Amino acid sequence: MLTKNAKPLRPFLCRKLELNWKFSISILLLICIPRFYLVLKANVTQNYSSIGLIMLLSGLIPFVFLNKSGLKEIGVCAPNKYYKLFFCLLIGILFSYILYLIGINLFGVTYENWYVYIRESYNIPSVISDDDKMTLFIIMSITGMIFSPLGEELFFRGLVHTGLSNSLGDRLATVIDSLSFALVHVSHFGILYINDSWKFYPIPTVIWIISMFLVSLLFIKMKNWTHSIWGAIVCHAGFNLGMIYVIFFLI
Repeated sequence: MLTKNAKPLRPFLCRKLELNWKFSISILLLICIPRFYLVLKANVTQNYSSIGLIMLLSGLIPFVFLNKSGLKEIGVCAPNKYYKLFFCLLIGILFSYILYLIGINLFGVTYENWYVYIRESYNIPSVISDDDKMTLFIIMSITGMIFSPLGEELFFRGLVHTGLSNSLGDRLATVIDSLSFALVHVSHFGILYINDSWKFYPIPTVIWIISMFLVSLLFIKMKNWTHSIWGAIVCHAGFNLGMIYVIFFLI
């Protein structure tokens, strides 16, 4: 934590801004509304390059606004125990597999299953050799374990959560942070574009929102456990790895 007189924001921003709930809500709207639209658009065009860019922007924003002390406050520091990161990775993988079991048992291999729908964004050829499939899996795993874990955790569990917590307390910050994270993921699954038309499945969407809320709580828990944003990042990377494995090999 910062000392009482420490300023987390860069000097040229301190006179106009504070790292509080107003800042967090403003930056949430500034990033999440365009992101929501871009994901929906990408689901139509099947061109997801803009999503990578917005993840990169999300991860860079804390470094634009915060000084060294501010970055430390949001958790940009070494974990208290490095071995904990291994368990963060495993816990993330396990949660993604549990979510697979829920989806496959409730909805089977249909578009009501979140992983089935998300699979469409990976553009996996219907006819592909085992070697090529493994190569594509490795490529997608590497990108999936870097861009969204870094971008989303530095943004949501780092910058946004800290600003909310400074004003509203950690408990309410956790709820708002996690709910925002869950709702922005409705663009990934919830509002579906299938066969040139939009569809909405209420029950699967509600389950998906609850799942994303819970996974956000998990990432916050891993951040607190390791005393570092790296706990959340590695757990998120494990979740994405598990999800990508399911998409390539279990569905």
